[in-house]
Amino acid sequence: MEKAFGIGLAPNLPAKKTAARAALVDLDASSNSLLTECFRQFGIETVPLSLIAAQRLHQEKFEACVLNPGPGAESVMEAARTSPSNSRLILFILGGNAQEAMRYSKYGVNAVFQEPLERPAALKLVRATHMLVRHEFRRYARIPIMTEVTVVSNDGQRLSASSIDLSSGGMSLKSSEDIATGSSVEISFSLLTLPRVTVKAVVTWRKPKSFGLRFDHGDDRRHKVKEWIDAYLEN
Repeated sequence: MEKAFGIGLAPNLPAKKTAARAALVDLDASSNSLLTECFRQFGIETVPLSLIAAQRLHQEKFEACVLNPGPGAESVMEAARTSPSNSRLILFILGGNAQEAMRYSKYGVNAVFQEPLERPAALKLVRATHMLVRHEFRRYARIPIMTEVTVVSNDGQRLSASSIDLSSGGMSLKSSEDIATGSSVEISFSLLTLPRVTVKAVVTWRKPKSFGLRFDHGDDRRHKVKEWIDAYLEN
């Protein structure tokens, strides 16, 4: 009797969680192998695809995509971003620099793997972004994303920059132009579904070719950024 009772109350085994998948589009064998190794360390499955097969990005669910910014790249990004399942996937470019990546800023490029592709640098970038790829959003305070940003200081200085990452409280920017820590500025940028937004901020740190901003808490326009981030994480 006790035996039958014990069997009847045996717990159901939990369903196996589907692994996050990263599409590797039109990469050479060496890059495929290295990135597969890096993503695998963080529980992310890679799926090599040719440009012809990249239409799968519109039909199947992927959490990330890595591709070369060459011929055919824009159609792949378009397929991903217009897909109901993949509109928020993490989009990596292999090779090129920030200026070249800006050509595709309307598709919300998140980060760039530098060429020549080397394991330490590639692993560092995957480590920095894997929680987003695996949908562990609430543990990730900053979203890596690249877009053009216009910065205007109170004294009229105007400079162009590209974003590195974004949070509801501020953002990190890349620029070779100089700006002093403590400067009050007004910035404007757009992100995928977020129309161009303008918000006041202050420069909180400066390094060679990069600096950080904190949004002005008195500027209610910053709430548009927070709303966009919340929607991005919940999608």
